[in-house]
Amino acid sequence: MERRRKAEVFAALGDETRLSLVAKLSHGRDLSISELTETAAGARMTRQAVTKHLRVLERAGLVRCSHAGRERRFAFRPEPVEEMRNYLEFVSAKWDEALGRLKTFVES
Repeated sequence: MERRRKAEVFAALGDETRLSLVAKLSHGRDLSISELTETAAGARMTRQAVTKHLRVLERAGLVRCSHAGRERRFAFRPEPVEEMRNYLEFVSAKWDEALGRLKTFVES
C-alpha cells in the first residue's frame, strides 16, 4: 500500500464519528444511512453529516456502498485495516531493531 493511501486510511479512522461508524459496520451486517443515523453519536447527527463521513470512509476503502432499490447500504471492508495492522507491525519491528542497536551501542 502506497504512503498516500496509508495516510488516507489513518486520517479516515482518526475521526471519532467515523471510527464509531466503522465499529457499527464491523459487526458484519450491511446498514443503511437511516440505520446508521439512528445510532450515530446518540442520534445527534443529521443524515447529511453521516453521509459525509461515509463518503470519507468509502474513499479510504474502509466501507463499500451497494444499492437495494432506492436505499444505499454500507458494509465494512476489513482489508485496509489489516494492511494498516501489518504496516504498524512492520514499523514496530523496525523500532525494536533500532532500540536494540542503540542498547548495544550504549552498553559497549
